[in-house]
Amino acid sequence: MNNTLHHRSAGPEGGPALLLGPSLGTSTALWDAVAPELSSAFRTVRWDLPGHGASPAGLIGPGATVDQLGRLVLELADRLGLDRFHYAGVSLGGAVGLWLAAHHPERVDRLAVVCSSAHFGEPEPWRQRAALVRESGTAAVADGAPGRWFTPGFLDSGGAGVALGRVCVDALRHTDPQAYAACCDALAVLDLRAELPSVTARTLVLAGRGDPATPPAHAREIADAVPHASLTELPHASHLAPVEQPAAVLAALRAHFGAPGPGPGMAVRREVLGDAHVDRAQERTTQLTARFQDFISRYAWGEIWTDPTLSRRERSLVTLTALVAHGHLDELEMHVRAAVRNGLTPEEIGAVLLQTAVYVGVPAANSAFAVARRVLLEDGLDGPQPV
Repeated sequence: MNNTLHHRSAGPEGGPALLLGPSLGTSTALWDAVAPELSSAFRTVRWDLPGHGASPAGLIGPGATVDQLGRLVLELADRLGLDRFHYAGVSLGGAVGLWLAAHHPERVDRLAVVCSSAHFGEPEPWRQRAALVRESGTAAVADGAPGRWFTPGFLDSGGAGVALGRVCVDALRHTDPQAYAACCDALAVLDLRAELPSVTARTLVLAGRGDPATPPAHAREIADAVPHASLTELPHASHLAPVEQPAAVLAALRAHFGAPGPGPGMAVRREVLGDAHVDRAQERTTQLTARFQDFISRYAWGEIWTDPTLSRRERSLVTLTALVAHGHLDELEMHVRAAVRNGLTPEEIGAVLLQTAVYVGVPAANSAFAVARRVLLEDGLDGPQPV
């Protein structure tokens, strides 16, 4: 039987290691909106709790403890050759980080505890939840998860993180009931409060102001007891802050772990394409595309678009022409909006597309006019007419 926690690794092999721990009921997907950018500077290792995601359910059983989970994480780190690492964890994953830092300080460099606690309340509610799930499966607790995990209305908001939020809820429905219940057993008996002063790792505590599961008071208790700890409260965030407020969580983790900032390219990319588009691109980033996204931000936006030889207006003119020439209509839609943001009028955009009819071809220009007209009408502007 496989006796190792399932994990996903990304980033430079020789880079500093950063382990990312999950919340109860979630999988490695919890970090999808944050981990890819961290992977440009760190060797990130996301792991699944037993019976969650792709981790074997038999790694723990009834009466499990956070100590057992911590030892499984250490075994994973040993298999990967990670003698020392940074660690960030959400909820139960954060408690595992506290246990690691308190009991194995030689292994943990810096620690981030996200929407977590050193003591998750009285044991009886956890025992009741464990019994419910053992009898009826995780579907019995899945319907109530959005109320514990997200601020009211988040999953109906249409925002950039909604799709990932639904992925997390779906992951709970597919979690092994026995392993989930065993994790509840671990939370029922968890109490690390007396051990907090022994944590020597420089620690960041992140709290969601709207978190009903681990309210900010729990975070303050950790920050007050751990030496060299700092506390940040995130507005408009509940329990799964990396899903609901990924940009804020990413910025806090970058600063805490000493990662280089996103650089001027990301700022220019946002100024030209808009926050909504860039946030969607970041949310869709996977282990496969992380380096490509980093390449775009550093090279295309950090070197080419920041070159003062051409103005942004001029770069929009060139870009529109090139996209029409190669038939990249999806990219054209994005850059029509960017052209408006860079100061071009609908008449000027129409003139550019008319010129492409001469040098690229009428069919290509006709398709481009249709795209531009639709985009500009959606944005409340008069679109250029097709030729």
